[in-house]
Amino acid sequence: MLHEFSRTELLIGRQGLEMLARSKVAVFGIGGVGTFAVEGLVRAGVGKLVLVDDDCICLTNINRQLHASRKTIGRPKVEVMKERILDINPKAEVTAYQQFYLPEAACQLIHEDYDYIIDAIDTVTGKIDLVIRAREKGIPIISCMGAGNKLDPTRLEVADIFATSVCPLAKVMRQELRKRGIPSLKVIYSREEPLKPQETEATSCALGCVCPPGTTRKCTVRRQIPGSISFVPSVAGLIAAGEVIKDLIGGR
Repeated sequence: MLHEFSRTELLIGRQGLEMLARSKVAVFGIGGVGTFAVEGLVRAGVGKLVLVDDDCICLTNINRQLHASRKTIGRPKVEVMKERILDINPKAEVTAYQQFYLPEAACQLIHEDYDYIIDAIDTVTGKIDLVIRAREKGIPIISCMGAGNKLDPTRLEVADIFATSVCPLAKVMRQELRKRGIPSLKVIYSREEPLKPQETEATSCALGCVCPPGTTRKCTVRRQIPGSISFVPSVAGLIAAGEVIKDLIGGR
């Protein structure tokens, strides 16, 4: 009998579908990259998902984040994404943490039953700690580097962190991971040279912040807000989902 994942079954078979249905994937960061990663996972049949993000949807998210619309502005990102997952697959098990990832929250947010972690957060401290904790627990992880200030999604690549170049975030990650003796990390990064944001009074978050009420980390506290567009973070997120799915069924 045909079902919602019949076309996927044609590619990976019944055994592959069953493997994905049993798999538990945690996505840290439910923004431009993270929302599309989640979308790719749930539509492929991943049955258990963990969402981690403290943020609420903002007007400025509409240009690139899957869950952002006029109707969802001000709502927690993890709640809106959970609803979307269950609309696609009502049988999915979804755990949502409206929480900012910091090292002291690791015990609550990282569990040994995760089959994979996608790192789509944007703070170096959090990314480094997430990688270290995943390695300690033996959980596979893929980390997304900078998708802001880019216009060419064809320059995105999957590589080991120590084989990356160009990306400023990847450079910092290489340095920090080397200090900590981490020998490898699968990442998605872009070889496109970052563009310089063309900030004006009209586009400055510092001068015209529209963060919704309840936002814990307003854009005004950030040194610089990167420019973004619909088709770069989304592609990075879908690549992340693809890598996770291929790794999960590849080991079956």
